[in-house]
Amino acid sequence: MTIKSISSRDNPLYKELKHLAASSQARRKAGRTLLDGVHLCEAYLEKVGLPPLCIVGETAMLNGEVIVIVQQCSGTATQCIVLPDALFHALSQVEHGVDLLFVIDTPDLPTPPRLTQSAVLLDKVQDPGNFGSIVRSAAAAGIKQVFCSAGTTFAWSPKVMRAGMGAHFLLEIFEGVDLSDLLGRSDIPVIATSSHAEKQLYELDLRQPVAWLFGHEGQGVTDDLLARATHRISIPHLGDIESLNVAASSAVCFFEQVRQQTSR
Repeated sequence: MTIKSISSRDNPLYKELKHLAASSQARRKAGRTLLDGVHLCEAYLEKVGLPPLCIVGETAMLNGEVIVIVQQCSGTATQCIVLPDALFHALSQVEHGVDLLFVIDTPDLPTPPRLTQSAVLLDKVQDPGNFGSIVRSAAAAGIKQVFCSAGTTFAWSPKVMRAGMGAHFLLEIFEGVDLSDLLGRSDIPVIATSSHAEKQLYELDLRQPVAWLFGHEGQGVTDDLLARATHRISIPHLGDIESLNVAASSAVCFFEQVRQQTSR
């Protein structure tokens, strides 16, 4: 097993990694991001393959799960690096985790010409936890595509990746999409959620592919996109709460579709 050891904060590669860990702009420019922890790294190996770079803290080299992962990476094109714990912790945003990181290339996919299969459209969803939860629910519901408008949080940020729990590797995620233009090229119904809509989710026939449109945590879906949706629906609830969190709303919608598609 060949692993390079870095012990200096002034090492050029370490400086590059610190910049990547700290800056969303740097991640976008480099087309790379960080996967933090055993679960995400295992998911990447299983669903995608070997990463360009594997980084391990010294103490984590005593962990059996980490050893297995490092063995998979070493002896391949993957560069494996071990860091003193203090240097590793300056890269990681996880407290009390297992000190393992992958640096991976982030996909840059061309937007498909038309909407033809069940998909999720996100209009300026900004909270990383919400985004990660939405894509995790979407993947669990068998949805394959996610389209993100400009102003939506970066899909491949470490916080979003942790919340997604590996769902990213099951999805095609398109960023910077003109959703208005995409809605004009949809071959399937587009369903937008709105707390003010009169039609309820459970009135719809969801046995066919649909595109789910969800909006900003505070303002919701913008008026121009709302006007272009095939259906505008609300989710009924009994408590004295105006609306559900966007991640909760999406899960309810996705699994009502699953229920209808799997019921006899």
